[in-house]
Amino acid sequence: MVYGILSNENKRLILQRLIVCQILITLRSEEMKHVCDPCGYVYDPAEGDSASGVKPGTAFADLPASWVCPLCGVGKDQFYDVK
Repeated sequence: MVYGILSNENKRLILQRLIVCQILITLRSEEMKHVCDPCGYVYDPAEGDSASGVKPGTAFADLPASWVCPLCGVGKDQFYDVK
């Protein structure tokens, strides 16, 4: 295991970089909007989906697996990302 032979300082640096990467991925996903391919509905994380009980600020990835497009009823797998 390579991680076990690293110095404590190198381990700390690797962990810091991983945390930064996770933060950047989270921020990026929260900025993106998601469009339903069949009907064109736009899910905006800043707005959420009040009709389905999804609070503003909820990232698309954090929507429950049971969430469906409020207009046409398709699942999350039918959405594509847009900036």
